[in-house]
Amino acid sequence: MNRVKVLIVDDSAMMRNVLQLGLSQDPMIEVIGTASNGEQAWAFVQCCRPDVITLDLHMPKEDGLSFLRRLMPVMPIPVVVISSLTQDGTEASVDAMEAGAVDVIAKPVVSPFSKAAMMAEVCARVTAAATAKPAPGRTRRAANSNWRADSVPQGFRPRSLIAIGASTGGVQALSRILPLFPADSPGIVLVQHMPEGFTNTFANRLNGACAMQVVEAQDGDIVRTGTVLVAPGGARHMQIVAHGNGYRVALVDGDPVAYSRPSVDVMFHSVAKVAGKNAVGAILTGMGKDGAEGMLALHQTGAQTFAQDEASCVVYGMPQAAVQLGAATASLPLDDIPARLLRALAAPAEMRPRAANPTLSTTPGDLK
Repeated sequence: MNRVKVLIVDDSAMMRNVLQLGLSQDPMIEVIGTASNGEQAWAFVQCCRPDVITLDLHMPKEDGLSFLRRLMPVMPIPVVVISSLTQDGTEASVDAMEAGAVDVIAKPVVSPFSKAAMMAEVCARVTAAATAKPAPGRTRRAANSNWRADSVPQGFRPRSLIAIGASTGGVQALSRILPLFPADSPGIVLVQHMPEGFTNTFANRLNGACAMQVVEAQDGDIVRTGTVLVAPGGARHMQIVAHGNGYRVALVDGDPVAYSRPSVDVMFHSVAKVAGKNAVGAILTGMGKDGAEGMLALHQTGAQTFAQDEASCVVYGMPQAAVQLGAATASLPLDDIPARLLRALAAPAEMRPRAANPTLSTTPGDLK
């Protein structure tokens, strides 16, 4: 297997040196160049195309976000953002992922006690990013959808719940489909792999674009109609537990599962236990196999479960693992998933209002 060719872009000479030394320790990685700003990086990729770019965002002359937005439409190279854990850093990182970056990592702490572990993670993420199929930033609303707020099923089954898991490429995918859910959709619980400190910014960004309310989950939050609860990144797992006739969030300590915390598997297993066939699940684009076993448990309760198809994934890892395990009811293009999730939870005909309902689906296949 060929080594992954990496370009490091960072205005800090010390950070460029840390990254170059750390990445060069991995026999599967070859650092082919460094740049201190977007202008230098742009000149470099014109003559020598890397497999992956690590990108700082706050740089002089041309910043990382401007470079990324210039790069992706003409040369969609996998970009891993390495960003500081500041408010400006997290905001810019979410902007970058919406613009097409495939991953974001908090900057390594330059300390002999922590640098080795952090660089091992950076190396793993850079190597995995080389398999991604990045796409330029898209509009938030799916271009081929004719959804309207009044075109969803008129009523849902009692105790309905939607569970979604995503990783690499998930920021773009979720930014595309979550605005399609109307305000009265059943509650959604969501795990998106992101570093600690980034998920609150991501939730706030989605909240400004969605009819549903989107918030970072806190321990004890009630799962409510019209609300999306995003698992906090990094520190704890998110489980869904029974609460009266509904559900609430429990944030629990635990080791990473499938190399992830919070883990999609942990969430899906908990949803299978308390909601069963009253829930639906979806696994979106992402590296690895987190979520496959948990979605299988949910599927085996009689719940309908869906995996994003390979053609629409940035990385066909987690969905592929679910399909291979037999955990998915169907494999679907990204834009078809919201319709199928909502239709799977529609109340029986005798429980719906008598008024005729417009069709939610944009294609006959959505009616299956």
